[in-house]
Amino acid sequence: MREAALRWGSEMAEPIISLRKLRREFQSGEDTVTVLKDVDLDINAGEMVAIMGASGSGKSTLMNILGCLDKASSGSYAFNGKDISKLGPDQLAQLRREYFGFIFQRYQLLPDLDAVENVEMPAIYAGVDVGARRKRAVDLLTRLGLGERLHHRPAALSGGQQQRVSVARALMNGGDVILADEPTGALDSKSGGELMALLEELHRDGHTIIIVTHDPLIAQHADRVVEISDGVIVSDTRRDKAEPDATMQKQSVKRIAKWREGADRLVEAARMATRAMVAHKLRTFLTMLGIIIGIASVVSVVALGQGSQQTVLERISSIGTNTINVYPGTGFGDRKSARIRTLLPTDADAIGKQAYADSITPKVSSNQTILFQNVSVNAQTSGVGADYFRVSGTKFAQGQSFTVDDVIARAQDAVIDDNAQNALFKNGQNPIGQVIIVGKVPVRVIGVVQASSSFGPGSGTANVYVPYTTAMNRILGQNYLQGITVRVADAYDMDTAESDITALLTQLHGGAHDFYLQNTNTIRDTIQSTTQTLTLLISMIAVISLIVGGIGVMNIMLVSVTERTREIGIRMAVGARRGDILKQFLIEAVLVCFLGGALGVALSFALGAGLTQFVSGARLSYSTLTIIAAFVSSSLIGVIFGFMPARSAARLDPVQALARE
Repeated sequence: MREAALRWGSEMAEPIISLRKLRREFQSGEDTVTVLKDVDLDINAGEMVAIMGASGSGKSTLMNILGCLDKASSGSYAFNGKDISKLGPDQLAQLRREYFGFIFQRYQLLPDLDAVENVEMPAIYAGVDVGARRKRAVDLLTRLGLGERLHHRPAALSGGQQQRVSVARALMNGGDVILADEPTGALDSKSGGELMALLEELHRDGHTIIIVTHDPLIAQHADRVVEISDGVIVSDTRRDKAEPDATMQKQSVKRIAKWREGADRLVEAARMATRAMVAHKLRTFLTMLGIIIGIASVVSVVALGQGSQQTVLERISSIGTNTINVYPGTGFGDRKSARIRTLLPTDADAIGKQAYADSITPKVSSNQTILFQNVSVNAQTSGVGADYFRVSGTKFAQGQSFTVDDVIARAQDAVIDDNAQNALFKNGQNPIGQVIIVGKVPVRVIGVVQASSSFGPGSGTANVYVPYTTAMNRILGQNYLQGITVRVADAYDMDTAESDITALLTQLHGGAHDFYLQNTNTIRDTIQSTTQTLTLLISMIAVISLIVGGIGVMNIMLVSVTERTREIGIRMAVGARRGDILKQFLIEAVLVCFLGGALGVALSFALGAGLTQFVSGARLSYSTLTIIAAFVSSSLIGVIFGFMPARSAARLDPVQALARE
């Protein structure tokens, strides 16, 4: 026999089925209804037994208990000498899978599977190799006259053909004991006669056949008739028939490794989940709609937050990367800072000699009237050092910067930006080499830089840059600085550099703390922190829609479980474990949410494209981590909100599930 037989004993003990004082009671309101009353029954291997009785006599309940679909309230049931009452749900499923084959009155075929797929289902749960089970299913169907209907679904088969598919499914894993519940009840007389002839043939092959019927003509085919009335066996008659050979020729099946068996069942669960989703497209889409909206909202909000943050940080970087600004006064808002004149060029020189200083530039500035020919504009005039353009990261459009020698010589050279060029040279003249008047001082233009991408008031102002010595002595007439900007070396810590500059200037100023520092790294950190906080707050609002979507998934899955209760019962009858049922519905929930997440990400990209197209300055920055997090979170929602419906499906009672229309 199969390997499973080793777990039940090396030999088939006689009788194969033994019932003692078996009772089955049901609760009906406050009353207890007893369907089976102290039933004693032995059935030997290879027998063909008909259990007869009128409707409500308890014969179907008895068959359900014999087939391990139901459990007795009291008494004992031994199969091959093993006490069934001590077995758990998965062990009972193993018995059904390994030993029992069911032939139901209503066929109980899954409508979404073709004949071959319906037949091979028990072998999937038994861990049979895919090639071997497919070949056996085809061989069985061909033997039963359905060789040309292998890939037809139940709806395309006649009643007799569907019942033959049911017989083939019962034989798929061997079918030591075949339980037939009113097998001809839904068939015409011809199809019914063919089915009974087939059962007799299986009986002659050594199968134990148990037929539940109310029809005496059907019972005549059996060699033993057990009559039951009101839950009590009233007669047990054996007919004078030749004893069949109880030893069956078992067909060996190719089993696969445990890990492959688990993977095979997982694939089957995923396949059935996918089919269920495809069969109910509109319901599936409406189920994932909440997930789509939630994921699209979260991804879009995060991308918009990251894009806005990057835009702001880029603008800060254009002002100066890794820079520390030194200003006179005690801090921002100090009204006396304009009267503090202790920040000197020598301070800049001292800082420039330190290891942390990559480059440095003093700075003075004022608004001046700039003249070129008959064109006059107001411009921000800045006196800066030779390294200013390196410190600020400014790029030259044409020409060049002034040098250290120009600074020392107080050269009357100037660099202008795009805004100044457009304002002064309206006729398209080349500004390089042209002389412009700054205040009352003529200077020669030697370079043009790209306009600063700074934001806020003055972002479109024309700018003129001259050596700070020229600005201090020739234009402004002052000997003090309005600021010093230090570009910190890349290998140096910004906070450490800030501390060192503070210590140096405090020493140079005789202990006076008449200056303050602005660390652009602190500004970046503040902007990043603020943006992240706002993004988190808005994301939490979007997460609420995800949770609502998850609740929607749970509700629809519960409805799906109710609608597919009969399918669950069929799968349990052919040997599906609770875990197999749980996986199938859990996978379906995860697939719905995963696809919803994918559509949500796609919707977010579409919204981002539309936003950047129609809203000037809008920027969304999508990160791989955000996309992965979206898929992970949507899948987790499927697991969390799909678990309860899946668990509910897995815990259904097989008998009640099969009875659901």
